[in-house]
Amino acid sequence: MEQREMPGDAVMTRIGQAVMLLHAGDREEARNRFGIIWSEIGERGDALHRCTLAHYMAGAQDDPGDGLAWDLRALTAAEGLAGAVATSPGVGPGPGAEHRDATAVRALVPSLHLNLAADYLKLQRFELARVHLDRAWDAVGVLEGDGYGEGIRAAIGRMEQRMRGSAAGE
Repeated sequence: MEQREMPGDAVMTRIGQAVMLLHAGDREEARNRFGIIWSEIGERGDALHRCTLAHYMAGAQDDPGDGLAWDLRALTAAEGLAGAVATSPGVGPGPGAEHRDATAVRALVPSLHLNLAADYLKLQRFELARVHLDRAWDAVGVLEGDGYGEGIRAAIGRMEQRMRGSAAGE
């Protein structure tokens, strides 16, 4: 997920610092920092913050069930932001900010569904894995033809192959 920090957005800066720890391999410290930030912003905090944090927190989990729970939180936040912007234009942090956030989140939706498909596949819940993989395919139309978009499309294709392999092995 590409980070799009707003000027002066201290929460996104802190999330980014924890992400750097995660990418450096310090999963435990990343989880600790994500947990602190989550306790501050909570379930009702800014939707972009919740989506971003939950997405990365999912990747920091060792237990597939915990990863699933965080990925579901990320998707819920993404859907909430998209719905709030669609039904309440002009309400929020400032002119154009909610549009920017909704655009950023829409670009994450294919990845969020891909992650959920992977979670469900790890948990051997094949029907739900298929549902989310199909939703990921349905959502890729919003992606640009840039490196991010092509990377997500390729990852969805790889997941399709993994799922076919899992189905053949049943």
